[in-house]
Amino acid sequence: MVAHDPPASIPALAARAKAASRVVATASTAVKDHALLLAADLLEARADDVLAANAVDISRAEADGVSPTVVDRLRLDRSRIAGMAGGLRNVATLPDPVGEVIDGWVRPNGLAIRRVRVPLGVVAIIYENRPNVTSDAAALCLKSGNAAFLRGSGGAIASNTAIAAILRDAVAKTGLPADAVLLVEDTSREAAVEFMRQRGLVDCLIPRGGPSLIQSILDNATVPYVIDGDGNCHVYVDESADLDMALAIVQNAKTQRPSVCNAAESLLVHRSVAPAFLPRMAEALEGVELVADPAAQALLPGAAKATEEDWATEFLALKLAVRVVDSLDAAIDHIARYTSGHSEAIVTSSLESAERFTREVDAAAVLVNASTRFVDGEEFGFGAEIGISTQKLHARGPMGLQQLTTAKFVVHGTGQVRT
Repeated sequence: MVAHDPPASIPALAARAKAASRVVATASTAVKDHALLLAADLLEARADDVLAANAVDISRAEADGVSPTVVDRLRLDRSRIAGMAGGLRNVATLPDPVGEVIDGWVRPNGLAIRRVRVPLGVVAIIYENRPNVTSDAAALCLKSGNAAFLRGSGGAIASNTAIAAILRDAVAKTGLPADAVLLVEDTSREAAVEFMRQRGLVDCLIPRGGPSLIQSILDNATVPYVIDGDGNCHVYVDESADLDMALAIVQNAKTQRPSVCNAAESLLVHRSVAPAFLPRMAEALEGVELVADPAAQALLPGAAKATEEDWATEFLALKLAVRVVDSLDAAIDHIARYTSGHSEAIVTSSLESAERFTREVDAAAVLVNASTRFVDGEEFGFGAEIGISTQKLHARGPMGLQQLTTAKFVVHGTGQVRT
């Protein structure tokens, strides 16, 4: 019988990631880009291996009775693998933020001070059921000079392991440490909690998942973290809205991909346009379960009564909560009460209403006459995002390369001493 080494402990893996991060931090742009491009090529060349691993995860999920929404997040096909490879190539084309001089000045005593972008170090990502995150996160971490320390869910472990092996192979072939991409294969809850507590080794933790994961971070993490929160996103149709435009935006925001955080979950409609708009909306959103307040129910005979919980829920499904409001003020008040701080949209032809909405609504992104589905790192030109922050410190909104760096003050003198 062949003896196998026991799996490495979480602290040992974190220490390996920390050691790799010191090398990656000083890697040239050319080397990092070469690694990303090679990873993209290998991902496509080994697509059969990834799909075979993903089939194991899908089969297990379906046998366990997992919801179609979760299965959709988990499922890979050749098109999605091509998209992952395209994301790697796209990140390779983006400007390298490391070493960028953010600003600089010279003091009266002659000290020259510059503020320069530097990597965070070890970026830990804990995520659920989306194997594409393995590729996206590794790409952004590598390009920004960080080590990617990854811990996915048990439901996607076969897929994540296959993808991470390809990424590690590509990184190693370019002369960087393979541990620049490091996947924790222990998917137990105990391992997840330990992962969150690698203080001194992990420089920033980013969760990608639902409320239970976020709560676990809040309860257990002892390392700095950026919350990638849920998306209870609203679309408000103003009294001056172009209703054809509003219909297209609502339909896209709700149905284009309902299982993601930037999909719309609530629709607010000004009372003056509700009779003309809501019946058309219901027809266009055939197959979407509608829950509504009494005023909207009167115009939507098939809609059930919305509960207090409905207004606060990220459905991640073909379900939409609908409310008729008397004014822009009422819409803003409703959003302030129920928003998760992700993305909020207004459809209006009034510049005054648009300016008030963007000024007064407190969210990571506010949109005027556009679908909430655009709040995405790639759509914003950041390349594949590592998450969408709903908090306010360090990073807010889609997190791309710049948000995976911090700043260092570099001071040059000519012998000055302080008196």
